[in-house]
Amino acid sequence: MEQKAPSSAPCKLIIRGLTSSGQKFRPSDWAERLCGHMATFKHRRIYFSPKLRPAVIEGIKCVIVDIDLVQTHPKVHQTVLDFANTNDLGLIEEKS
Repeated sequence: MEQKAPSSAPCKLIIRGLTSSGQKFRPSDWAERLCGHMATFKHRRIYFSPKLRPAVIEGIKCVIVDIDLVQTHPKVHQTVLDFANTNDLGLIEEKS
């Protein structure tokens, strides 16, 4: 029998394109590049994975990381976290 995570467990992680000093992170396509780790191409079009996808939230480029990524693709998950930490980007855990 599968156990469900407590409702207080995060369901996604949002990486905001702002440094701790409030500066917008550059280059402007950083989110799309980072999400390219799990993107696919079909008919000359890019399709981002629902587990790792770019977004714009309140005018700020972000990357939305599904919490399941840690189980399904742990190396990609670690790469994404390392990128955020190395570049001093804000992390927000969203609960379900």
